[in-house]
Amino acid sequence: MRRRQTYNWYRLAVTVAGAVACAGVMAFAHPASADVAAHRAVRGATRPVAALPRLPLLDSLKGRSRKLRARFLSPTRAAGIPLLRELFGDSAVSRAGVYAANDTAGAFHFITMRPFADKVKGRIGGYRIGFFPSEQRSVRSAAYSNPDGFLEVTARNQDTPISEHFRLRDFLTHDQSAVWPKYLVLREPLVDKLELVLAELRSMGVPANRLRVMSGFRTPQYNQQGVGAGGRVQDSRHQYGDAADVYVVNGDRDWMSDLNRDGRIDTRDAKVLAQAAENVERNHPDLIGGVGIYKATSTHGPFVHIDVRGTRARWGAM
Repeated sequence: MRRRQTYNWYRLAVTVAGAVACAGVMAFAHPASADVAAHRAVRGATRPVAALPRLPLLDSLKGRSRKLRARFLSPTRAAGIPLLRELFGDSAVSRAGVYAANDTAGAFHFITMRPFADKVKGRIGGYRIGFFPSEQRSVRSAAYSNPDGFLEVTARNQDTPISEHFRLRDFLTHDQSAVWPKYLVLREPLVDKLELVLAELRSMGVPANRLRVMSGFRTPQYNQQGVGAGGRVQDSRHQYGDAADVYVVNGDRDWMSDLNRDGRIDTRDAKVLAQAAENVERNHPDLIGGVGIYKATSTHGPFVHIDVRGTRARWGAM
């Protein structure tokens, strides 16, 4: 489902930020009485509109990169944002969907998730998800708790921009190609970090047209297929929506580009990409996480794992 509303996303950000800041979502805004008055005029509101509190300067809904174009809302978070219901109706809270707030800068999307409880016997409808590690054994830390919910991705909304360079479909699990809707776990800080890495590469003088996501979210049932010695780990961060395996694509070939310009494509190019991620973490410690370098095989070129797990982790000959 998708609804559009002509509205300045920045005003809505004030209310969204207030509702989600306590949950650790980066947000800030500078509300003004003029904004409240404009909202009352646009919506034709007859009941009083309370003055909105000034929030700490943490970050905007567009992230540190200023390139995010979406905010993901669990049903609980969405229910705590009355303005969301006023703008888009009750369905914005009660039904998973994409709700676009338009202004002259383009669309900013508020995406309401399906609650985690909608997963029954490892599925939502015909889509197989499996069981998260914490459903089968004790949780080793809060970072490995079950996700709040799932983004519902349909054939119609899969191309929704969630940032300047990424769309919903970029992070989908690579299986069940004929099954719709699909379900996705994704965290905004990961998308923000990837945008910052792309910008950092360019600031380093490295040509970087786009970052290709080779593997984003992996459902637990899909991740399990590769668990074993030399393969995936049981509690892979990919299952929690905060990890992606990526490489830079500059030409027509879907393969890592020659980033260090030595005429070859190998792990030295992956190291350039990893260094950009290292620089981003140095500048934005709140986005700290894992960075791992992987060699090419017969089926793929070299790539780099990037995540925002909250603790530093490095592997693969950094």
